[in-house]
Amino acid sequence: MRTWVRALPIAATVLLVGCSPAPAGPTRPARPADGRLPPVMVPAPGPTRPPGCRPGSEEKANVPVAAGRHLGPGAVRRLLLPNAPFAVVARGSWAFASLTSTVAVLHADAAGRWSLVRTLHGLPGGPRFEALGEALTPDGRDLLVAGNNAAIVVSVARAESGAPDPVLGTLADPYAGGAIEVAVSRDGRYAFVSMEHNAVIAVFRLYQALTSGFGPGNLAGQIPTGLAPVGLAVSPDGKWLYATSELPPASSLPQAVGPAAGRPYPDGSVQVMSMARAETSPATSVLAAVRAGCSPVRVAVSARGRVLWVTARGSDAVVALSADRLRSDPRRSLLGWVRVGEAPVGLALTSDGSRLVVADSNRFLVPGRSASLAVIDTAAALAGRPALLGYLPAGQFPRDVSSDGGQLLVANNESASLETVQVADLP
Repeated sequence: MRTWVRALPIAATVLLVGCSPAPAGPTRPARPADGRLPPVMVPAPGPTRPPGCRPGSEEKANVPVAAGRHLGPGAVRRLLLPNAPFAVVARGSWAFASLTSTVAVLHADAAGRWSLVRTLHGLPGGPRFEALGEALTPDGRDLLVAGNNAAIVVSVARAESGAPDPVLGTLADPYAGGAIEVAVSRDGRYAFVSMEHNAVIAVFRLYQALTSGFGPGNLAGQIPTGLAPVGLAVSPDGKWLYATSELPPASSLPQAVGPAAGRPYPDGSVQVMSMARAETSPATSVLAAVRAGCSPVRVAVSARGRVLWVTARGSDAVVALSADRLRSDPRRSLLGWVRVGEAPVGLALTSDGSRLVVADSNRFLVPGRSASLAVIDTAAALAGRPALLGYLPAGQFPRDVSSDGGQLLVANNESASLETVQVADLP
């Protein structure tokens, strides 16, 4: 979804709670003579400024990205797929990739080499179903795939074995559309689907659908968000739901002043919801929303739930937020940010949390730029030290990154391939 808004002052302003704008923090670093920006600007924790938006038209402006060394391709393997993958999730030696109107079932051998086993047939809606974001239930029994105005629920056992009728049913919201990402509560009872076209997150009683049948009564309600909600993540303790919105509602935006007034800048927000309220009273579950760079599209949570990592696609940056402050003191939730490559989208933490791998999608095909995988030292980033370790090669439009123990799986959308990165080979 693309909607133009007026320019904004780049402060960590709270959107949905009654707080005043954050005091101005350190300014962005000066641009060196060679036109490149330093790869990281992470001030000490406290009120700081998020990365700014691209000037000019949409997200195709040719602005500097971070300079970083090229890491060797030895850690990377690729598997060609029959269609463009949007997302990929893994469960042990099995993985599932959403491929336009179907889902690919993949298997890895003892050496970690993946192969295509089959694609699923008979998905609801046939070729008109748009298979996008994916999530596995915590027990690994079911796969949820977002698309159209719904999320389909697939039996993992049937998909892996090739048994007929792997689709158990559909969680549909007749009042919304543009289902793009899906998340499941830690107890596996509820499912959340971001509806990009309607500025809401649909909440479904997954437990009811699995035990009593799929139908209209599975819809528990909707969570209001900013425009174009996309990324979803659940906190490790299951108490909080996080979401990104590429744009906030126009009515919540302050008027731009100064030379930038009237110029179109993409913006967006990160919201935190109470899981208890999301399940029982979705419309009242949003606790706070803050700006986190421009066009934030994906969010990942650290293992202890203390830090949120957000890809700000329109800022060529990854933003770090304090999860505790986002709830208690949103104006001071911004910990800092790291500049990466062109138009970052997907991201994933390694199992020990020491590395963050970011898919620099180059989805707008900016001249002179290429897609890549940025590797970030998370401890260095949070300590205010240079954190970009370098770039791994990627296919065209790496859209999603999934962590599975010793490997990272990357869905290269435009080059129709699955890429695997061995965590042990990361710097």
